[in-house]
Amino acid sequence: MRMSGIRIVVLLIILLANGKSVLASKQEDKEMNDLAKASGCYLCHRIAPRIPGGQETLPLGPAWKDVAKKYKGRMDATERLTQVVLQGTGSNPSDRHWKGKAKGAGMLPNAVEINEADARKLVGWILSLDK
Repeated sequence: MRMSGIRIVVLLIILLANGKSVLASKQEDKEMNDLAKASGCYLCHRIAPRIPGGQETLPLGPAWKDVAKKYKGRMDATERLTQVVLQGTGSNPSDRHWKGKAKGAGMLPNAVEINEADARKLVGWILSLDK
């Protein structure tokens, strides 16, 4: 096989691999959206930030893309956010990790709605939204 033939084969392999990762990503997006819906997450959160000047009153919580940006590069992000999902942010306003950015409401504990393993998967997916 000539060098140009090898390059074409390598290019095809790369394209196929990327296609599979796009499909896997879409499948994960669907699974995580389904989990978020079933767990009630979308009552307070959405994926994308609000449109400035919009009339919407909900959701109360920060957009997950904003969460991903805020926690990007933090080694403790998955553990910290998994515990926030399970335990909430507390009733003391100074304990709230989005003070002044989330309509002044604390996040309620969600351990009844979602188990720790699913919360950890969901948090991992949310943190991947920083792209």
